Amino acid sequence: MRIGIVNDMPLAVEALRRALARAPEHQVVWVAGSGTEAVKLCRVDTPDLLLMDLLMPEMDGVEATRQIMASTPCAILIVTSDVDRHVSRVFEAMGHGALDVVATPVLGAAALPDAAALLRKIRNLGLLFEQNTTRKTREPIQRATNSCRQPLVAIGASAGGPAALVELLKQLPSGFPAAIVLVQHVDEAFATGMAQWLTGESHLPVRLARPGDVPQSGSVLLAGSNDHLILQRNGELAYSSEPSAHIYRPSIDVFFDSVAANWAGDSIGVLLTGMGRDGAQGLLSMRRRGFMTIAQDQASCAVYGMPKAAAQLGAASEILPLADIGRRLVALFD
Repeated sequence: MRIGIVNDMPLAVEALRRALARAPEHQVVWVAGSGTEAVKLCRVDTPDLLLMDLLMPEMDGVEATRQIMASTPCAILIVTSDVDRHVSRVFEAMGHGALDVVATPVLGAAALPDAAALLRKIRNLGLLFEQNTTRKTREPIQRATNSCRQPLVAIGASAGGPAALVELLKQLPSGFPAAIVLVQHVDEAFATGMAQWLTGESHLPVRLARPGDVPQSGSVLLAGSNDHLILQRNGELAYSSEPSAHIYRPSIDVFFDSVAANWAGDSIGVLLTGMGRDGAQGLLSMRRRGFMTIAQDQASCAVYGMPKAAAQLGAASEILPLADIGRRLVALFD
């Protein structure tokens, strides 16, 4: 990949260069010392991937991400030295289209684990860009026989998802009568912070889904592992390492497929902004099962990838602006 580094700290830049040198297929094409400089350089030479710091002079990484995704969009990986202190900024940047977050590598003997984590994230993004778009054949969905009867809203999101989820959840009242389960592409290390952040931004409590949980109305469960979240035939949630070949962990497709196969009550599938195709086939499984399915429209997406794939498959029974999705859910349960 052709990579741009956006960081005003020389030691951090050097640590990133050394980490990238471990994978000679990557090339650093330029380094920007501020968000302002990064926006200008992207207009002249847009890289395949930006390694974006959060705290910089003139323009921080959140605003730089917003401007770059609006004018010269490219893949952005947030690289910051203290994720825990800047959780809200991380999710703001992801809300504008950043794909993921990783700790800044360090120099010296302790550099290897951080460098490996960075290169693993970059490799996964590269696999995403090369992802095969061939439609997969799915087995017919069989109706579950468990006793779940309350409605379930299954929501999937990726790049741009945190901000989209906040806007959607703010439209739902505290007494919303359906259970909600979210699958957002986010590393396990940051899932707890995201649940806390979403709780503070919405009217409903959000917590990580635990094995054995049964989705209940009035609360929101968020996938909280690098394993896939699945709904079992008895109505309980669980985590599974299989299928192992999925690039995204947790996978929206895997969860949506399990809902289509195993939820005995009514359900609605919602697919929000994101890069790639994850969730599109699963949404189609839900529609084939007879559930209502909604995809976010192009104009309101930070990244129109997953909802576009769903629209192309005919997986969405409705395509709506983000501002209307929450209101539509409320109306459905009046």
